[in-house]
This record gives sequence, structure tokens and C-alpha cells, in this order.
Amino acid sequence: MDGDVEQVITSQRRDLGGGVFVWRSLPNYDRKMVGPFAFIDHHGPGRLPPGLGVDVRPHPHIGIATLTYLFEGEIMHRDSLGVVQRIVPGEVNWMVAGRGIVHSERTPDELRPAGAPGFGVQTWLALPQAHEETEPAFSHHSARDIPRLSRDGAEVSVIAGTAFGERSPVPVFSETLYVAVDLEPGASLVIPSEHEERAVYVLLGSITIGAQRGEVGQLVVLTPGRDVRLEATSATKCLLVGGAKADGPRHLYWNFVSSNRERIERAKLDWLERRFPEVPGETEFIPLPKQ
Repeated sequence: MDGDVEQVITSQRRDLGGGVFVWRSLPNYDRKMVGPFAFIDHHGPGRLPPGLGVDVRPHPHIGIATLTYLFEGEIMHRDSLGVVQRIVPGEVNWMVAGRGIVHSERTPDELRPAGAPGFGVQTWLALPQAHEETEPAFSHHSARDIPRLSRDGAEVSVIAGTAFGERSPVPVFSETLYVAVDLEPGASLVIPSEHEERAVYVLLGSITIGAQRGEVGQLVVLTPGRDVRLEATSATKCLLVGGAKADGPRHLYWNFVSSNRERIERAKLDWLERRFPEVPGETEFIPLPKQ
């Protein structure tokens, strides 16, 4: 690898059913986390066939916070706290699962007849061990509240955590780096060394970091402790992710993440025996997957 690059991870394509496909870079066989990020899925850009939509049925989480960020399309979020929230491009849905929450994610009905557009990212951030059993919570942050800045051909949005002297209002639990970057062809951006772990995920276009190239669907993990310059070889959209290294390994089964394997076993039994809270107005039930 180049001196500025520690590792390159290529996303795997996953079929979520109903014509919905995603690219998953974390977790990966070669790397489980970058900072608090334990899961990164991206979908699009694209458009579903007329009449179809995303229908992620009610499902549970523990031990994490989820963050949904869209570039195109809309998603309707419903959860067991009673929250009903439409998310549109540039806004942030921040859901703290803690000891347990259930939610669904669906394309709004009025967008289905023409074929709904979709382009976005869902991430899971592992909660520090001291907060894994915190009370579930939800917050929504409008696009106007997300810090944005321009730098010589680069447009930067600080989605969560801190970067480039800005702090997002999203209430993270540990030092976090989560930034969306749009680069003009030939533009460059220096990623400071302030965060312990960092990576660049390419959504559109391509980048170079030293001699290393990064293509769409690749997570380029950066060498710690040094400022790193990325350059766009074409019009590029990418994410900067990372933060403080997790306080110990995490175990993952389906939608459950925990530092304790026994806690995951308890969550599995709770789901099977319907002890998780329900999403008001939702009746579908997803069985535990066979893994």
C-alpha cells in the first residue's frame, strides 16, 4: 500500500429483496470497524421500477446508533418510540438503539407510481460500552443545521462529529468523523490527522491518495497520525468516516451489535418471543435469519 493508505476494502453487493440492492463495505472479512463505524451500506444512484419502493419491515437493533443520509429520494422512518419522520436529501436521522428499538424504513406512497429515485448511505455507529444499554432515542436534524464549507473546488458537509473546525449538532457518543465531500475534477482536499482512525468511501467518480487509486464502492483506510491529501480524478462524491478507535471488539449478528456475545443471544430470544416494543401501526414480523 501507499504510505498514506493502510488498506483498501471493496464493497460487496447485497440483495435486500424487492429490487433493492446495496453495496456493503463494513463489516468486512478483513476489517470490522473504522472508528465507531461498524456498518456502511450505500445504495444508488438509481430509480426503482414504477410501482415499487423500499420496504424495510420492522426490525430490531441494540448497541448502536444508526444514521441515514440521502443524496436523492426520500424515506419514511417509523419506530417503536412512536416517531414518524420523513427524511429528505441533506437531512440526518439519528436513532439511538441502546438497549433496544424497532423501526421500519419505507418509500413514501406518493413516490411509488413514477418509480422512486434513491441514492444514500446508512451507517451504524457502535456505542461505547458504557452506553450500550442507554435508553433508545431519536433526533432529526434539518439540512440547514448541518455545517457546510467550501474549499478550492471541494464542498464539505459535516454530517456528524467534528471536521475542518466545524461540529455537527448530531449528539454522537464518541469522537466521530463523518463528512460528505463533493470534489470538482482535479480538486484536492487535505484530511487532517486529528482523528485516530479515518477512511474515505467513494460514492461517485474516483480519487487518488498518493499512488493509490480509489474507485466507486471502495473504502480506502488511511494511515493514522498523518495529514493525507486526496485528489479527484473526475467529478467525485465521497465520504470521510472514522473517529476514536472502538473500546474493544464488537460482535454482530443480523441487526444486533454488542461487546458481549451473551447480550446478543438475549436479544435474539427477546425478538423471537416478541419482547421488543412494536412500531405503532406496523404488523409485519421478520423472523431471525439463519446464520
